[in-house]
Amino acid sequence: MKRLTKKEEVIMNHFWDQGPLFVRELRELYPEPKPHFSTLSTQVRTLEEEGFIDHKSYGPTYQYFASVSRDEYKERTLIGLIDKYFDNSYLSAVSALVKEEKITVEQLKELIELVEKGESK
Repeated sequence: MKRLTKKEEVIMNHFWDQGPLFVRELRELYPEPKPHFSTLSTQVRTLEEEGFIDHKSYGPTYQYFASVSRDEYKERTLIGLIDKYFDNSYLSAVSALVKEEKITVEQLKELIELVEKGESK
């Protein structure tokens, strides 16, 4: 799955947080200066072409909605990153986190205990 740009991620967060929206409603969620309607409409159609959102027709206008959940996107992005940067090795990814002190050995032990118990965090 393609990774979202920062602008695309902002749009998707609006859909994930608000649910279905018309482009004019989406535009109202932005602070001033608001993006141009046509620019936002183009970005939404691009996200639709890429499979992130879909639409329902209401006469000549469309109401758009997320077709990929936030959790699904996060999971696919993580898998893609591990595949691309860690040669599909989850052990290498976790090892890098420990080396960079992003996760402690104690947290790693806690995670192992959760997995052994069949729980998830």
